[in-house]
Amino acid sequence: MLTLWVVLSAFVVVGHRGDPLNAPEETLASFDSAFKNGADYVELDLHVSQDNVLVVSHDRNLARITGHDAIVSQTPWAQIKTFKQANSEPMHSLDEIFAYYQKRPETKFLIETKKTKKGNPKNMEDLLVASIQRYGMGNRVMFHSFSLISLQNLKKSLPQVPRIFIAGTLKKINFEVLQTSTGINISSELVDAKLIRQLHGLGQKVYVWAQMTEHSSQWNWLVNLPIDGVVTNYPRTGNLYRNQKLDAKIKKADFTGALVTAKPRTSYENPYNLNLIKANATPLTSYHAQNYVISQGIPYYQIGSNRFIEAAGFNSATALPLTQLYLQQSFYLPATSHQRQLADNPFAPRPTGRYLQVDQRYQITAVQLNNTTLWFQVAGGWIRAQLGLTLFTPGSQAAALYQRLPAKDKLAIPYWPARFSWQAQPTPPGRGLQLTRNRLRLLLAQIK
Repeated sequence: MLTLWVVLSAFVVVGHRGDPLNAPEETLASFDSAFKNGADYVELDLHVSQDNVLVVSHDRNLARITGHDAIVSQTPWAQIKTFKQANSEPMHSLDEIFAYYQKRPETKFLIETKKTKKGNPKNMEDLLVASIQRYGMGNRVMFHSFSLISLQNLKKSLPQVPRIFIAGTLKKINFEVLQTSTGINISSELVDAKLIRQLHGLGQKVYVWAQMTEHSSQWNWLVNLPIDGVVTNYPRTGNLYRNQKLDAKIKKADFTGALVTAKPRTSYENPYNLNLIKANATPLTSYHAQNYVISQGIPYYQIGSNRFIEAAGFNSATALPLTQLYLQQSFYLPATSHQRQLADNPFAPRPTGRYLQVDQRYQITAVQLNNTTLWFQVAGGWIRAQLGLTLFTPGSQAAALYQRLPAKDKLAIPYWPARFSWQAQPTPPGRGLQLTRNRLRLLLAQIK
């Protein structure tokens, strides 16, 4: 059912133009803020000045960020560097950025080359490679671009540096791109789990970009995908989600099952933020488990692309005939026994500090078969079925079904009070059992 632990959680956080909501984009202040808030990389854009200096700017015209109506390629660097940005920082060259961060090895850069459809400026890649080599930044950079020509040039010059193709549309991802790139940067509007699996199968890492907000549902959906990186205007939020996911343990799961619980269970958009509640999961309804996640000590199953439930009480279809019959029966510690401490869950049980008392009945509100060990949920926590007795309602379908189980499948210890006889009830012989079998058959058919 479950495989070995796998790494689904780590993804790279890239501050898009730094941390643009806390400081003007692509300034040292913006980059510093992004790194401080947990970004692994900062993204910056390059244009070439009239005199062949690599200028850090998203726009070819500097009017928006400096107030000067100047085209980078038509303006000498000596003039550009006098232009001030909103925080009074001057415009920066790539050499200046590298010199500033050269002695901070933890700082890394995703560099976008801005080129025309005809591949101009022709010398951009040569200038970029020279700057990287001048400052020894070869192991601290990645390239990404809409320009396949630019990535092809960089592959020839620095083949060891990752090259990420920015795909505004899936139609742009073709054989030629895949021969050149080591990764694809895709809009969050286009990406889904199937596409990511396909690109991973082709040897491509998958990065996602979007202008997300601190409270956007995009984050709560995106964090559940097996992405390799995210390019975001909110590096702090990206780092928060990444760290929460890194702290979790994740296994692949691939089975269909159902909740064996007395009541519906809350489901969540992800197990890292339980304030984000989805629709309830209904007992004895078919759901497909995709991943098994332990977050903050609590195990969950992923039952949809953006839907999780606590794993306790969720049983595989094959386990349903062995678990459903105990639901809403009673668990009992006889007077000859002693009190038993409850656990918080049946998968990685931890003591709750609460105890079951002897000679008292406790209703079973959920059932879990964990390997070959049967667990019951009662008020206050979970208890192994073998630590006490199970009282079946006399004459009930559950009692009849238990009696007919093979000995190896009778995982609980029954208790039949002498004053009751389940066989003596007015239910016609075999009728209750047949109803239960029919109900189970229908449920299993639905799940299959």
